[in-house]
Amino acid sequence: MSVENNKIEVGSLLISEPFMNDPNFQRSVVLLCEHGEDGSLGFVLNKEVEELTLKDVISDVGDCRFPLYLGGPVENNLLQFVHAVGNEIDHSVRIAEGIYWGGDFEQLKFLLREGLVGEEQVKFFFGYSGWSPQQLALEVKEKAWITANVDPSGVFGHTELLWKKTLYDMGGKYRIISNYPIDPRLN
Repeated sequence: MSVENNKIEVGSLLISEPFMNDPNFQRSVVLLCEHGEDGSLGFVLNKEVEELTLKDVISDVGDCRFPLYLGGPVENNLLQFVHAVGNEIDHSVRIAEGIYWGGDFEQLKFLLREGLVGEEQVKFFFGYSGWSPQQLALEVKEKAWITANVDPSGVFGHTELLWKKTLYDMGGKYRIISNYPIDPRLN
């Protein structure tokens, strides 16, 4: 279960407010992987690329037809990944309990070919979401984002309803927000 943490820190979730108009982030849940003096970086967890799988873009991963996600509007030609296999992939960066970012891609491809890593343990992203120094803090202060604690099952699980489920699970006023229509005129 996610709960609001009111902090911007590595491993937090950023949940877009319900009426955000930016199509890159509308109804998005972002996993924050870097945050510091130089800015912030994260990946949108719930924007799946339609009709394109890992095997379609990388040939030596066996029969891995894992979905691909749009991590954000920055460097869309760059493929990155988060995973739950920690020390099995050298140079991984721990983001939160059970969540790691990057690492030795050749090792990951071997694990994929051998069937040692499943779809519920790794997620691949084209691009990322980035913020300049203090930009994210300003956006959170302006209530463009709700910050919450991460739940690894939300990172690697089915993400079609992640925005709604994350808010609903937070309870209280967030449960009400989770039911807001995309277009309030349709209410």
